[in-house]
Amino acid sequence: MSSGLEPTPHSPLSHSSHPSHVHLPQSPSRPRTLFQRVVEFAGIRRLNLKAYRDHVRDHYDGPAGAMLHLASIASLHEPLVGRLLRKQRINVSGRKSILDIGAGAGQILKHLLTLADADANLIAIDLSTQMLVRARRRMRSTRPHYVAADMTRLPFADGAFDCVTCGWVMEYQLDPRPALREIGRVLQPGGSLYMLATEDTFQGAFNSRTWKCRTFNRAELRQACEECGLPWSQQIYFTRLHKALRAGGIIFEARKEA
Repeated sequence: MSSGLEPTPHSPLSHSSHPSHVHLPQSPSRPRTLFQRVVEFAGIRRLNLKAYRDHVRDHYDGPAGAMLHLASIASLHEPLVGRLLRKQRINVSGRKSILDIGAGAGQILKHLLTLADADANLIAIDLSTQMLVRARRRMRSTRPHYVAADMTRLPFADGAFDCVTCGWVMEYQLDPRPALREIGRVLQPGGSLYMLATEDTFQGAFNSRTWKCRTFNRAELRQACEECGLPWSQQIYFTRLHKALRAGGIIFEARKEA
C-alpha cells in the first residue's frame, strides 16, 4: 500500500452476517431519560441498518462533513486532543503502527503526524470516501495511508497495530461490541486503544442530533470494552474543569489483554 493510494471502496456500516432490516441487540445500558428520548437523534434506533448507513454517509459526504474540521476547532475538541497528545495522556511515543479509526477531517491524524515517532506507520480509515479525500487534502502529507473501511470489518491482519485511536465514531454503532472485537483483533497483545465518545449528558444529546449518532454512558461503554477483552486502564479528561462539569465526553485508554 503506498501513501498516495486512493481510498478504496467502502463497505456497509451494517454487520456482515445480518440482513439490513434486522437490528442487533443493544449492549446493556441505563434507561434513557425523557430528555434524551426527546432530544437525541433517534434514527440509529428507528432506521434499519442500511437506511442508517446511507443517512450517515450522506450527512458526512455533504456540507456537514465539509464543515467538520471547523466545528472541531470551534468546539475546542481538536486543539484539546492535541494537548492530550503533547502531555502524553494519549501516549503514542514508541508506537510503530497506529490506526486512526473514523479519521473524519483529520482531527486526531493532524496531531499524530507531528507527535508520533517519525518511523511510525499511520493508517487512517473512515466509512466516507469523501471524508478521507478531505482529510488527505487538509493534511498535505504523503505519510498517512488512507483506507475507506467499515470499523466492524477492518481489512487488516490480526495484531497489525500497537495503537488504535478512535475519536467520535463508536457512537455510530447501536451495539459497540462488534466494532470493539474488531479493534481487539487488530491490536497486538498489550496494545492501547484511545477512544473519545459522546457521553449521555445534555450537551451530548444535542451533539447526537447534530451529528446523527447516539450517546453512551460510562458504565455501558466500560462494560462493553471488558466483554471484548479491552479493559480500561485509565479515564482521561481534557482538563480538570471538564471533569468537574462532566463535559468533553468519554475519553479513555483500554489495553488489549496479553
